[in-house]
This record gives sequence, structure tokens and C-alpha cells, in this order.
Amino acid sequence: MPPSSHISVRKNDTLIRIDFIDRNILDELNIHQIGEELIKAIESEFRPKVVIVFSNVEHMSSAAFGTLMKVSERIKGRDGQLRLCEIQPRIHEAFVMLKLNRLFAISDTYATAVASFV
Repeated sequence: MPPSSHISVRKNDTLIRIDFIDRNILDELNIHQIGEELIKAIESEFRPKVVIVFSNVEHMSSAAFGTLMKVSERIKGRDGQLRLCEIQPRIHEAFVMLKLNRLFAISDTYATAVASFV
């Protein structure tokens, strides 16, 4: 993993686990880089099953939510599925306020997220 990476990616067949390294996803340049890293992680897979783990994340900007929506569309375009998990309560509140909890499948744990794939 390059030192400038903002995510950790682990692949097992079509299952892709992505963990955020940064605690704060606020800076516009970092958000852009995270988006590129997320796209790169899924671009070689057809029908990827992606779980993004938020356990390290304490703060996110609205631009980060926009990047997640773009990544979600790319995954759907590859006939894949996306799950989010282990979201801190403060960030989960933002998902609810923005009604993004209706757009994203959110699980409490990584195991629950993986079990929810069809």
C-alpha cells in the first residue's frame, strides 16, 4: 500500500473489503484521492461485492458523501453490490439526516454486511 493511500483494500474472490485509514475525511483533495482509490479497487471486478468499513472514521464532509454516491453508481454499473458498516453514531446521524440510509445498505458489523449479499 503506498504511503499516500487513504484506504486499505482486501480482496477475496469477488468480495472486496475497504477500510478507511483516515479518521477525518474532510479535505477536498483527500476526498478526491479517496474516490479515485475506491474506483480503482472495484474497476477490475465484474459484479463486485464491496463492503466499506467506517470503524476508523470520526468526521466526514458533505463532499465525502457525494463521493460515496458516485462510487455506489460505479459499483451498480458493474452489476455489483455495496454495503457500508461499522459507522460511528455521529456519522450515521448524518446519513439519516441526508436520507442516505435509504440509498445505502448499512450494517452494524462487517459479518452482517457480508451475510447480506445475495
